Amino acid sequence: MYQLVLTTCPNEQVAKGIAQHLVSEKLAACVNIVPNITSIYSWQDEIHCDTEVQLLIKTSNDKFEKIKQHINTLHPYEVVEIIALNIQQGDENYLNWISNSLK
Repeated sequence: MYQLVLTTCPNEQVAKGIAQHLVSEKLAACVNIVPNITSIYSWQDEIHCDTEVQLLIKTSNDKFEKIKQHINTLHPYEVVEIIALNIQQGDENYLNWISNSLK
């Protein structure tokens, strides 16, 4: 019923814009912005090492498709990391808060 959606951004400005949009549209209850992560990845047959910003998006499963659409629209990357992890357990009060925030 609840998910943690992960995406990375090139900088804090992009991250804050996406986070504020998702929360204001009631697609996410909360978005944590984790600055200064190092990502090492393969892109177009080359190894890259970049500093990025991680978003941790708390939401419900039924919001995923809309979140994915909004992130892809707002994001500058050609291929955007958008990964959803199901939340198996959580504090009932916190999970209720997520539900209430998305109404």
